[in-house]
Amino acid sequence: MLADFLATLEFSLSVTGPIFLILGLGVWLRRIGMLTDAFIEVGSRLVFNVTLPALLFISVSKTRLDTSANFPLIGFGLAATLLVWAGGGLVARFAVREPRDRGVVVQGIFRSNMAIIGLAYCVNAYGPTGLAAASLYVGLVTILFNVLSVVSLSASLHASQSLGRIVRSVALNPLIIGILLALPIAVSGLRLPGILVQAGEYFANLTLPLALLCTGAALDFRSLRHDPRDAVLGAVGKLLAVPLVFVLAAVALGFRGMDLGILLLMSSAPSAAASYVMVRAMGGNAALAANIVALTTVGSLFTTSAGIVVLKSMNLM
Repeated sequence: MLADFLATLEFSLSVTGPIFLILGLGVWLRRIGMLTDAFIEVGSRLVFNVTLPALLFISVSKTRLDTSANFPLIGFGLAATLLVWAGGGLVARFAVREPRDRGVVVQGIFRSNMAIIGLAYCVNAYGPTGLAAASLYVGLVTILFNVLSVVSLSASLHASQSLGRIVRSVALNPLIIGILLALPIAVSGLRLPGILVQAGEYFANLTLPLALLCTGAALDFRSLRHDPRDAVLGAVGKLLAVPLVFVLAAVALGFRGMDLGILLLMSSAPSAAASYVMVRAMGGNAALAANIVALTTVGSLFTTSAGIVVLKSMNLM
């Protein structure tokens, strides 16, 4: 019994431990001045616009959609995302005092950092197989994330966002472009030139370390000193309520093994850093959005580890 528990704990730490170390390294390098604001800005843009789309493109282009694409998994992710978005909106309506902040809290609850930390969790847990299974999931659920985020923030900020503008923001998302470009290759089974694959893999291999370093360096808890109530509400919803909804519903519907593991790891990832960018661009409470991202980024390492221990001990993942 003790040996099984220690083996489960070791597996859990093998998934979340490397993430914790690289985030911590980013914090330390920022503190000693080696990572600057300019580096974080440029590095984050490089990840979002170049290396992460390259990672998704390479992964999806190698996927045989007829045998590897898991559409029940993706369908469940889309439906569960809608469920937690609606639930978050209901909670925020009664629990968040300032109406303008409700959309910020809702977005912090349902929008996961799947493309960076979620994928890193899956790679550590399942290797290239997990990356291939999770990549298409990330791309399609990301589309829904963007649409629901605009709806929530527009409603709470009373901002008008036309359907055309929403479609344009989704269509120009580099992550979605990378996946859409890869889909014809995956469907046709076309083999890309070796030199192109090698160059793409260089970019892909750069993605997760650089993204995690920038995420760690960007963490800032100083603003939490001023009324952290709404930030804590968003963090609790993201770290506890959302994974519970995903996992319990998935278990009830028969998901097991790697599929259930991916759902746990994606849903327990912290709030997406892109949520801060969107709130700031739309004139919302950017400090609140940043606080939710900071709290969930650190807290996710512990709640995800606990979730892995529970599911592994029950032989479900």
